[in-house]
Amino acid sequence: MNRKYFGTDGIRGTVGQAPITPDFVLRLAHAVGRVLKKSEGRPTVLIGKDTRISGYMLESALESGFNSAGVDVVLLGPLPTPGVAYLTRTLRASLGVVISASHNPFADNGIKFFSAKGTKLCDAWETDVEAALGEDPAWADSANLGKTRRLDDAAGRYIEFCKSTFANDLTLKGLKIVVDAAHGAAYHIAPKVFHELGAEVVAIGCSPDGLNINHEVGATHPQALIEAVKMHQADFGVALDGDADRLQLIDANGRLYNGDELLYLIADDRLGRDEEVPGVVGTLMTNMAVEVALKARGVQFVRAKVGDRYVLEELEKHQWLLGGEGSGHLLALDKHTTGDGLISALQVLQACVRSGKSMAELLASVTLFPQTLINVRLKPGQDWKASSNLASETQAVETELGDSGRLLIRASGTEPLLRVMVEARDAAQAKACAERIVDTISA
Repeated sequence: MNRKYFGTDGIRGTVGQAPITPDFVLRLAHAVGRVLKKSEGRPTVLIGKDTRISGYMLESALESGFNSAGVDVVLLGPLPTPGVAYLTRTLRASLGVVISASHNPFADNGIKFFSAKGTKLCDAWETDVEAALGEDPAWADSANLGKTRRLDDAAGRYIEFCKSTFANDLTLKGLKIVVDAAHGAAYHIAPKVFHELGAEVVAIGCSPDGLNINHEVGATHPQALIEAVKMHQADFGVALDGDADRLQLIDANGRLYNGDELLYLIADDRLGRDEEVPGVVGTLMTNMAVEVALKARGVQFVRAKVGDRYVLEELEKHQWLLGGEGSGHLLALDKHTTGDGLISALQVLQACVRSGKSMAELLASVTLFPQTLINVRLKPGQDWKASSNLASETQAVETELGDSGRLLIRASGTEPLLRVMVEARDAAQAKACAERIVDTISA
């Protein structure tokens, strides 16, 4: 059964347009509740959200839907996605629900779910929910309706958890850090985490009004943070996205470090402390320089499909701890069950404090390969996989690149596009090879 509503990270869309409407969200929660009740008699669900104005409406719809199926609800208020995952696990809840569209603008919103263990749910569970959506509702009678309460100290609990992942013998005293929460779910949390660990904190992107989430701030718009770091002569800049599960870091010179570099830095720090790092998981888009550098340290490297849920699947398959994406979704499974921008930032800062070195110094041995990425619009009915010319040109490019580069051709999941990406040590070679592939597709 193909999933109709669920994408790679829950259900997402424009508010007021299907499926992000209050009537559908109520039916969704009712269907999820019915699926939960097949395995336990009285489930409890946690609901957290980011700062979008539509969160109030969707929260009410979810609450009603769950209660109508006989499911109890605990409202957490604004809380980062990984905070909901953490509390779902520690409070022994049946399910965690996040109302967020992550890095999207405020007009969008979405619903995503976490298991009782604080992990993303599998495709089979989502298929069960979609099947339940196609069934007639089974409204609970008055005596069996679910109840709702609010957890007042959700933010405080999560702040303490984040701080617990930072080494007890280290401090951030003496460091000035600019923290940009994208006017999102971590606006009242991120500055406190760094401040309570000793840093002098300058907060930007921490004044949500329901309409400004991710607007020219945060991990997807790091220029505001770069300027603030320079203006305040700060040591570091930390940028989160709207639900705080992804991270970008800035150094004192205003240099931006992406998820690929930060993933290597965290792995290298552990190796330097004689911790075992048998392998690391990236994605199809992870820069090849990271793979080369890790293999030089004797660390295996595996690529998953794009999406942090697929990175997690590979980590669990290999029983490894570290993985992530260039977008800044980083996983350290000995610290948390899911990607967490704040905890990832603390892992990097911990490495810098312990070593007395800057991020640039810690990454001196890793120079990212130049990448050329070109989107090619397909003609109606064009079967690119069956093209012998493309197969021949692909083989020629891969032979030319050898071990010093790579070619990736993948179809867009939402548009009739092919994404052609070539990496090579030489930027001109990457560009020329990508253009050869594009010309072959377009011919």
